[in-house]
Amino acid sequence: MYAKKECVAMLLAGGQGSRLYALTRRIAKPAVPFGGRYRIIDFPLSNCTNSGIDTVGVLTQYEHRALHAYIGSGLPWDLDRTNGGVHHLPPYMSNHDSQWYKGTANAIYQNIPFVDQYDPEYVLILSGDHIYKMDYAAMLAEHKKNNADCTIAVIDVPLNEASRFGILSADESGRITKFAEKPKNPESTLASMGIYIFTWKELRARLIADEADPESENDFGKNIIPTMLNDGARMFVHTFEGYWKDVGTIDSYWEANMDMLAPESGLNLTDPSWRIYARTPVSPPQFIADGASVNDALIADGCYVAGNIEESVLFNDVRVGKDAKVRYSILMPGTVVEDGATVEFAIVAENVTIGRNAHVGSSEIDSEGKRITVIGSDQTVAADAVVEPGSMLG
Repeated sequence: MYAKKECVAMLLAGGQGSRLYALTRRIAKPAVPFGGRYRIIDFPLSNCTNSGIDTVGVLTQYEHRALHAYIGSGLPWDLDRTNGGVHHLPPYMSNHDSQWYKGTANAIYQNIPFVDQYDPEYVLILSGDHIYKMDYAAMLAEHKKNNADCTIAVIDVPLNEASRFGILSADESGRITKFAEKPKNPESTLASMGIYIFTWKELRARLIADEADPESENDFGKNIIPTMLNDGARMFVHTFEGYWKDVGTIDSYWEANMDMLAPESGLNLTDPSWRIYARTPVSPPQFIADGASVNDALIADGCYVAGNIEESVLFNDVRVGKDAKVRYSILMPGTVVEDGATVEFAIVAENVTIGRNAHVGSSEIDSEGKRITVIGSDQTVAADAVVEPGSMLG
């Protein structure tokens, strides 16, 4: 028996992240490095810790080994608990069935026994691929105040972007009146953030009914939420006004990293009252050599810089040689930029070597409108080679 919990979080972290292409060739999207010392999944895990939610199920599927190894027992996020803590929940074989998670709702359905053992009043559903800081306790308080069956976190988005999201309409009390998944002609700019709080008794019954429907796609946005709304369930919005970005594309991932260099972006990770925790490697201090130049950059431990860095993010143990130039780029752990090489507007994955005098990317835009150059992990760019803007290696 486990101690009863008021709220259990279920973190959906099994996505392949196919729109990140080479960056997710070997790891799931939530495990992709971010911001010089973090991984994407650090944000929802840290939000849980800061919000007082100490029981988190992490639902994994695609290339889960690196993600499981990174999270481990949950110690960096204070989630190594005897009662509660973090739990890895990949698909598994039962005595009557085994299958991959078919959709977001099916993933929770397959883990009903896990949730039941904590007998919670509420379940918080999270995505593992967003960058933001959010107090889930405040959202839960609203949910309880409204005696809601479901509360959906929403953010106001520009009308021209609304068709990318699940769009909601709500009355003056915040009660949801309409919901459309990625509508062509949105009637509102309130976009679902993919963050839900459900009263567990209500959700449990809905999941079982949804699984029994052979026509269902077993998805929250396509099935569970529309069905609840049509049935008159008490559903409310929780409006979020801070920084939030879905880093599911190359451009959005690059932009979010660059936002860390811009104080006006709203992405502030220096607030001691709401820290983002991470499992960080043990590396020696960074070293900036005589003659090097660094302007508006994040440089992690273990880096050796002898060249010129501008508006860039360098993860741990990156080496930048003499007369090399790195501009508006992201260099992940173990990257080596040899003497005289230039890297511009690029994302360079782990353990890449860029040879002497090579030129990777530029500020130009290619014929398809792409500007960011991507080098996948463990690649080598030969000396004097030129990698055109918008290219992707690996």
